[in-house]
Formats: sequence, C-alpha cells, structure tokens
Amino acid sequence: MIDNKTILVTGGTGSFGNTIVKKLLSDYQPKEIVIFSRDEKKQFDMRNRFDDSRVKFIIGDVREREKVFRTMQGIDLVFHAAALKQVPTCEFFPMEAVKTNIIGTNNVLNAAEHIGVEKVIVLSSDKAVYPINAMGMTKALLEKLMLAKARSTTSKTVFCGVRYGNVM
Repeated sequence: MIDNKTILVTGGTGSFGNTIVKKLLSDYQPKEIVIFSRDEKKQFDMRNRFDDSRVKFIIGDVREREKVFRTMQGIDLVFHAAALKQVPTCEFFPMEAVKTNIIGTNNVLNAAEHIGVEKVIVLSSDKAVYPINAMGMTKALLEKLMLAKARSTTSKTVFCGVRYGNVM
C-alpha cells in the first residue's frame, strides 16, 4: 500500500509528520513524500534532517482551498495531521480552530475525493469523544466530516480516521 506511492502529509512538520516520514523512509519504498505545512523553519529543519530526494516540501495552509486542490494532484495517500492542537490556543482563538480543524479538513477531504486519492487517514484526538473545549469540539466535527465522506456511495476514495491521543 505504501511502496511506489506518492504520499501527502498535511501539517507534516509536526511530531507526527517527522515520525511517519522516518518510518516511511526506513521501512517502505515510497515514490515521494510531500510535506505540506505553513512553517518554513520546521520545513528547513526537516529537509536537513532527512536529506532525501523523495521528500518534497510545499509551503501552504489547509485553509486555502485552491492551494490544497493544487497540492493534491498526483497524490495516492494522505495523512491529514494539520490542525490546531493546543487546548489553550483553541480556547483563546476558537475561530482559528474552526478554520483549520474544520474548514481545512473539509478542503483536504474534498480535494482528495475530487482528485481520486486512494486513501485519506485523518488524525483526530481523544478529546473528540466527549468534547468540553474548543479543540475537542472542532476535532469532533472533523470526525463527522470524515465519516460523512466515508459513507458516500459515490466516492472511490477510502476515508478513515484515527485518534491520536495524548502520550501522557
């Protein structure tokens, strides 16, 4: 499922992105891994860390629909990890959490379906189960969006989700 595939990791410069890229490069033979994030410094660090021609970097934001659609061209598999994940940040700036976690996710799901990506894996949170804060609420809605797409009878894309709980 991974070998010779082009993989997109949204929010790819975070802890999940670094871990999955390391795993993909060491245990599989991906054709290309595209890191899509808005953090130039983290992309620079990651580029130096991996130094592998199969890892490509695109500066962008999942909130920007057209950029997401352009980036999705030629992608086989998506790990959607882009999100606002810090509870205090989402509490102080709930609309920013809505824009990234809900609207950004919707952009990724729609682009993947439109392009015909094989599979999208959406990272959620244990806080989505019984949400009591803005982060959990936006992650719960992220899951609802993914589930609605997964139930679609017209889509060839497989949509699935995992809850990436707090390590501690």
